[in-house]
Amino acid sequence: MPTSVSLPALGESVTEGTVTRWLKQVGDTVAVDEPLLEVSTDKVDTEIPSPVAGTLLEIKAAEDETVEVGAELAVIGDAGEASSAPAAPAQEAPAAEQPAAEQPAAEQPAAEAAPAQAEAAPAPEAPAEQAAPAQAQTEPAAPAEAAPAQSGGAASGTSVTLPALGESVTEGTVTRWLKQVGDDVAVDEPLLEVSTDKVDTEIPSPIAGKLLEIKVAEDETVEVGAELAIVGSGDAAPAQSAPASTPAPAAAPAPAAQAPAAQAPAAPAPAAQAPAAQAPAAQAPAPQAAPAPAAAPAAAPAAAPAPAAAAPAPQAAPAQAPAAQAPAPAAAAPSPNGAATDGPNYVTPLVRKLAAEHQVDLNAVQGTGVGGRIRKQDVIAAAEAKKAAAAAPAAPAAAPAAAPAQAATISPLRGTTEKMSRIRKAIAAHMVNSLKVSAQLTTVVEVDVTEIAKLRNAKKAEFEAREGTKLSFLPFFALAAVDALKQYPKLNASIDEEKGEITYHAAEHLGIAVDVERGLMVPVVHNAGDLNIAGLAKKIADLADRTRNNKVLPDEMAGGTFTITNTGSRGALFDTPILNQPQVGMLGTGAVVKRPVVITHPELGETIAIRQMVYLALTYDHRLVDGADAARYLTAVKKRLEEAQFDV
Repeated sequence: MPTSVSLPALGESVTEGTVTRWLKQVGDTVAVDEPLLEVSTDKVDTEIPSPVAGTLLEIKAAEDETVEVGAELAVIGDAGEASSAPAAPAQEAPAAEQPAAEQPAAEQPAAEAAPAQAEAAPAPEAPAEQAAPAQAQTEPAAPAEAAPAQSGGAASGTSVTLPALGESVTEGTVTRWLKQVGDDVAVDEPLLEVSTDKVDTEIPSPIAGKLLEIKVAEDETVEVGAELAIVGSGDAAPAQSAPASTPAPAAAPAPAAQAPAAQAPAAPAPAAQAPAAQAPAAQAPAPQAAPAPAAAPAAAPAAAPAPAAAAPAPQAAPAQAPAAQAPAPAAAAPSPNGAATDGPNYVTPLVRKLAAEHQVDLNAVQGTGVGGRIRKQDVIAAAEAKKAAAAAPAAPAAAPAAAPAQAATISPLRGTTEKMSRIRKAIAAHMVNSLKVSAQLTTVVEVDVTEIAKLRNAKKAEFEAREGTKLSFLPFFALAAVDALKQYPKLNASIDEEKGEITYHAAEHLGIAVDVERGLMVPVVHNAGDLNIAGLAKKIADLADRTRNNKVLPDEMAGGTFTITNTGSRGALFDTPILNQPQVGMLGTGAVVKRPVVITHPELGETIAIRQMVYLALTYDHRLVDGADAARYLTAVKKRLEEAQFDV
């Protein structure tokens, strides 16, 4: 009996949700509690699981459709109960049965079904070598023919769409494809990188199989829910599966183009088809090397069917050499930007442009990206090394090491112009808006952290061995800041001017500013007030590492109530941070430096000593926080740090 899947209650005040992505398609088999779809609300993004095991018979709510809590989303049941679901499989069944009746499956793959139907009589006589010219001829047009291949339903592949990447994220830009058409992919293996105004992330494959089609080119911006790619089984390439799902070849130009290609070698060499096992068929297309259109497809099957095909290759070497090189990576179609897609030589248009500007030979660059692919950073590094090498002969022979050090200070970006990235645009807009919204000013205190430095030196080796992370000053600053927020909640609040309300948050969600190549990112340690030194140290290190490596989750970039920015890690004594809206407080921690200061000694009285000192700068929103409130908060943080009563 079919079971209805409805939108559950997802929160006390949540009344509706938007379907952002279907993880299963009609006809797919699902297990109990296996996710069916993703739903986004104004409070949470979540997956809706299947309540029963069975087959997805019907989808009631389309992607990007908003429905109320309790609304029907889908119907699950036995495959035999499907009324609308069998439409796609029903179309494929005759296509699969007809070639099976005409010839053995072991000799001819399912991908030849459509050419066999188009040629009727010649099809049973045509062995595997006839399918190869047709396949090779369609290779340059693979992106165009792959689209109809995916219209046949779930059986031809699973759609990969752009998921919801944050509460207010509506679109994303494809920055890099990590896989190319024809590549094998595993479940949850990253397919591509996407950049939004909040986070850069990787989009994984929902299933295991082959990447059949790429729908969105690099540097193209699409909305949430847009189709990015098709992943399916490796039984047939996308170009081959297109005719199988098209019963009438005349209806589409691609199958029509395949029929003459398959007939061309059959007409002049009917006798050669009989002894196909001896592989003379590879020579049959050779006399047709004179017509330019036929020469290219004839060259490809020479290498594809069997090693014996290598013999005729020299006969048409002048005409066939370019064609033989083009389909060499037969499993991977050309990338959207037209560049080679297989191996470490794959580069994006941005990288090519940067290499051209700096006259960098890409063939000599060692890529550090996935699969050895060349990234922007590799080109910049190569340009710097090139400049250093050029400057080396001019340097004195006695001190060759000095030249690279001087050359490295000159950035390859000097004198260039580049387009602002989405992340940089978002940061710029966020910072300017913050200054417009809040009345911001900064208060600074000086803190003696000599006792904490002694504690660190005594315990850091033991701490790293036990906790698996280094013990820096930052966890101490974070814990002192969080403890003081519990005493002074005005710094852990937000203002809603439209409603005229102030919210004092019940938990301390601590944002940690992380410097990455793309720009400043602020992942959040949620419920930081419940953590000790070890918990904060591990959580901060983990978030910072995953942020730098594009592994941070969208939910980990949202919900902060107070932020710390550690500008001292780059040697700055202090700065005046700009508030991370809608927060009303941000603490900047400067560099810890040794300095002579006046202290009061119990025996010597006032004396000068070498102490480890740091500046703490608090930026606050004067609409809510007064100068005295800021001073009280900073004094509490200062006292906590100078007492150095921490359990490490």
